[in-house]
Amino acid sequence: MNEVDADYARVSRVKENHEGELLAKANVVGVGVGLRSRGGAHTQDVVLVVMVTQKLPPRMLAEEDLIPLEIEGVPVDVQAVGELRASG
Repeated sequence: MNEVDADYARVSRVKENHEGELLAKANVVGVGVGLRSRGGAHTQDVVLVVMVTQKLPPRMLAEEDLIPLEIEGVPVDVQAVGELRASG
C-alpha cells in the first residue's frame, strides 16, 4: 500500500468513527474523505472533508456546533457546498 492509499485508509477510519457526531452539528450536510482545497485548488493533503451549507464565523455558532481543525490527528477541511438535494 502506498502512502496516499494509507492516508485515505486512515482518514476513512476517522470518518467512520466521527461521521454521526459531525452530521449532528448545525449547518453540516455531509462528511467525506478528499483532498484539501486551498484557494479553489486541491492540494495533495488527504483530509476529512466536512461539507456545510455556508461557512459561518465561529462567533455565530454554538460551542457544540464548532468543527474542530483536526480529529484524531487528521486535518479537517470545511467546504461550503450550499444546500444538497437529491436529483432525479
